[in-house]
Amino acid sequence: MKGCITLSKKLFALDIGTRSVVGIILTENDGIYHVADLVTIEHKDRSMIDGQIHNILSVANVISEIKSNLEDRHGTLRHVSVAAAGRALKTSEGSMTIDISENPLFTSEDINRLELAAVQQAQQLLLTANPTSDDYYYCVGYSVLHYKLDGDEIGSLIDQTGRTASAEVIATFLPRVVVESLLSALKRADLEMEALTLEPIAAINVLIPPSMRRLNVALVDIGAGTSDIAITDNNTVVAYGMVPVAGDEITEALSNHYLLDFPVAELAKRSLATEESIAVTDILGFDQQVPSSEVISIIKPSIDKLASHIAEEIKRLNNTKSPQAVMVVGGGSLTPEITKELSRQLDLPENRVGIRGLDALKDVTLSEGIVSTPALVTPIGIAIAARRSPIHYMSVTVNDKTIRLFELKEMTVGDALLAANIKARQLYGKPGLGMSITLNEKMTTIPGEHGNPAIILLNGNPASTKHQITNGDQITLVPGVDGKDAKLTVRDLIGDFTTIHVSINGKQLTIAPQIEINNMPVQPDTLIKDRDSIRYSYPSKLGDVVEELDAKVSIPFEVFVNNKRTVIEEHAAKFLIDDVQIFADYDLKDGDEISYIAQTLPTVGEIVSSLKIGHQASAQVTFNGTAVTITRNSAQALLNGNPADNATIVNKGDRLTITETVQKPFVFSDVFLFTDYTLPTTASSYKLLRNGEPIGFNDPIYNGDELEIKFSTSKLG
Repeated sequence: MKGCITLSKKLFALDIGTRSVVGIILTENDGIYHVADLVTIEHKDRSMIDGQIHNILSVANVISEIKSNLEDRHGTLRHVSVAAAGRALKTSEGSMTIDISENPLFTSEDINRLELAAVQQAQQLLLTANPTSDDYYYCVGYSVLHYKLDGDEIGSLIDQTGRTASAEVIATFLPRVVVESLLSALKRADLEMEALTLEPIAAINVLIPPSMRRLNVALVDIGAGTSDIAITDNNTVVAYGMVPVAGDEITEALSNHYLLDFPVAELAKRSLATEESIAVTDILGFDQQVPSSEVISIIKPSIDKLASHIAEEIKRLNNTKSPQAVMVVGGGSLTPEITKELSRQLDLPENRVGIRGLDALKDVTLSEGIVSTPALVTPIGIAIAARRSPIHYMSVTVNDKTIRLFELKEMTVGDALLAANIKARQLYGKPGLGMSITLNEKMTTIPGEHGNPAIILLNGNPASTKHQITNGDQITLVPGVDGKDAKLTVRDLIGDFTTIHVSINGKQLTIAPQIEINNMPVQPDTLIKDRDSIRYSYPSKLGDVVEELDAKVSIPFEVFVNNKRTVIEEHAAKFLIDDVQIFADYDLKDGDEISYIAQTLPTVGEIVSSLKIGHQASAQVTFNGTAVTITRNSAQALLNGNPADNATIVNKGDRLTITETVQKPFVFSDVFLFTDYTLPTTASSYKLLRNGEPIGFNDPIYNGDELEIKFSTSKLG
């Protein structure tokens, strides 16, 4: 709106942009702001690039020209409020993971320190990515993206236990050189900085009041060279960002297609929003009258590209999701169809993406001759923000070192520690060195002690990293205590062993632990060193010691049948205490008196029979009138690789291989193995008969056959 009011509390503010500098005279009376005057002068050369002053002299000359112009109408100007360009802000993601396996429940202060470490890691990544940049950044804010417990996302780490805890943050930084170059340019123009703000903060302060910041809203300031982005959520500004594409991209597309000088293309672009057609003269001197709709179709790919870059950055800053709404300001906001394309890229309804002009600024009036456009939102916002919430410096001491802080928000102890370059690792005592050892062929790690956290004192009183600070505060950081290196003995590792004495069949035995380190016998109180190989055994059960009595005694009695461990219970030795049988897993006690009955050794046949391996074939026949049973075993045995018959004795640990053979029919000659038949000495010839029919010695016989052998005797003359 336009009008005239009583003027008071005059304020001079500058918006130093990439293409131009805007000077504004603002007055306030009872909360009503009046834009009394406004001057815009473009840079003579590229003295500003992406918000950074590259030619201080050139920028100072433009500022001096604006100052002189305004002084002609408003008197001497000595103090000025300025904004650091939002495009100078640097955004970086960082993360930190710590071991909490030996810690008690996780507290809020533990989380604060974890977040601080993640911010420092983000700052380090920023320095690594920009090795030629200033070595100091002001952290202007950060937002937690994720907490993780043991690698899995979790809503809160409070009171959680596990192996590891992680925090992932997105932090925003402002290079110190940006502020210092502003101060230098102002000094050359004989001006003193009265207040400082940030362009995105300025725009947000006038367009999105604190009552609206509970909503997830993106503010996009589309300028000439870059597009600045700020995100609100949960009652605060959670992130700032920038994309290096803006209105100039559209102008260049127009210039390239119609062969226009850049300033001509810029004027043509600005008239697209209000004119049905545009008249231009190309670099060859030809005049053209082109419908605006045709021009828009030509530059549509560039518009889509600009919207795509902005939408991607909004999602990145907003934890990969679209906000609830988007406000667009700046001269580039008048780009045709930019809001429509943004709504499509962000999958938002078209009425959730809108251009906000000066009509959105409450309690603001304009002098006659000042045209209301979205391009003025940021410079007017700078002036108002500099009045409402100017940014100051504060000085504090950290361990007796004076630190100057850029007060963008309510500052905390953590901000001061960041500014003092206190590394996150200094907030915790360093953990002691661990050891890697091998215990009975198994690798294991012995951790060192965890360090104790540092103690933070604010003006002599205990404080946390989240305590707010004010100008002149004194912060003392008492370093944490480092944890001790891992140190232990064999006894600490394995436990205490007791030597016991027992008697077995009258033989006295002393049972003690057997310990070796690197193949050398040692005592239980021997210290263990890193990389040691430790072997230990403690024969505390009956089965562990019986072989010391007699190599042939075994409980249980075991052999290997066809490469499988097989226990033959009925042939094991029997051990007794007071006539009560005990077994191999019996825990020996000091003073035990044990007796045993020696084991009996089995034969191959007994083992084959007990395991029921193979089977026995038989046939019932009569031989010369006498009943005979013929049998044959279908299994063959090898004992320790040598052939064995059923009567062969088997010792403990022997390896018995048993194979089943293919069953063949019995033959006539088999009957002689099961009878005591003797051939008569007077026989001169014989006949073999089966069921009265002739048969040979190797012919088959069957169950129930009647077998005979008949002889003929010789007649002597």
